[in-house]
Amino acid sequence: MAANDKGVIYEGAFGARDLVQGPAMTLDTIFRLASMTKAVTSVAAMQLVEQGKLQLDQPIGNVLPELSAPQVLEGFDDSGAPRLRPAKRPITLRHLLTHTAGFGYEFLNADLIRYVKTSGTPSGSTGKLASLRMPLLFDPGDRWEYGINLDWVGRAVEAVSGLPLEVYFRQHVFAPLGMSDTDYVISSAQRSRLVSAHQRKPDGSLEPITPPDPPWREFWSGGGGLYSTGRDYLVFLQMLMHQGRFNGAQLLRPQTVTLMGQNQIGDIRAGVAKTAMPERSNDFDFFPGMSCKWGLGYMITPHPGPNGRSAGSVTWAGIFNTYYWLDPQKRIAGVFLTQILPFADHQAVALYGEFESGVYGTLKAV
Repeated sequence: MAANDKGVIYEGAFGARDLVQGPAMTLDTIFRLASMTKAVTSVAAMQLVEQGKLQLDQPIGNVLPELSAPQVLEGFDDSGAPRLRPAKRPITLRHLLTHTAGFGYEFLNADLIRYVKTSGTPSGSTGKLASLRMPLLFDPGDRWEYGINLDWVGRAVEAVSGLPLEVYFRQHVFAPLGMSDTDYVISSAQRSRLVSAHQRKPDGSLEPITPPDPPWREFWSGGGGLYSTGRDYLVFLQMLMHQGRFNGAQLLRPQTVTLMGQNQIGDIRAGVAKTAMPERSNDFDFFPGMSCKWGLGYMITPHPGPNGRSAGSVTWAGIFNTYYWLDPQKRIAGVFLTQILPFADHQAVALYGEFESGVYGTLKAV
């Protein structure tokens, strides 16, 4: 799907929801958003920053005592036990929103896989709250690493709003925008529109699989877990395109939306990672040679992209090969949804690029 500032300019559905059983993909098909949830959590956090309930640069330990004395993992001793030391500075909300706090993900970091095995800490795949009690991989603010940061932002939203994350989202994001197909829990009628997850096999074929995410969680994950449709997520992007106001609802002030789309990490490079679980993710670097940045919720491409997007466009994705971009300069937003593992699937990424190129090419021709 794609939209400009006048409205939806393209929507299309292709293929099947399940390669074995069907039925065909439709425009109201429901997908697991996975990490596309993070942008929603970021908007919620920035609403609370506007209200003075959260601060970008105060120690987040003031709100979440569990983060008041973070430890950095320096390696493992001869017996295999983790070596930890106190972090040199406190974690802030800005660090969490920009993935510079020091947290990582197991699927992208072998040291965290080893830490889980040696410490008895539950894996993130268990859905247990204790799985968030991970050490940092570096001191807050030192570099960028994709990780569980937005899960902690979700906890902060709950702490200061007094609402479970699903209720906060419903009241302050989804209902005002009319996003009726977006939630952490879906009805049986909605489940009938849900896509199966599929795994890319070595021969290039796809097979339906049971998604590796936990069927039940002890907490609502600010970093993933929402279900949605292309139509609903495009409405969310249209709200950001229109500086925080859409469908008669004002979710954020224009200056807040502008701030979210500005580089918040200085000279640090963002958006590149090596996999530690090839079945979950490929290595990824979507803009080779470009030093991408991070705003308060998403990656920023500081130069024009190869398929049409402007410098200053924002973008991110979900592990099942769901992707979005928002081009504030040309006022274009696009959503591309599949349900394929591993992440950064070469065929999906190539098609996403062709889709983006087609959107810009069509607009040029008008």
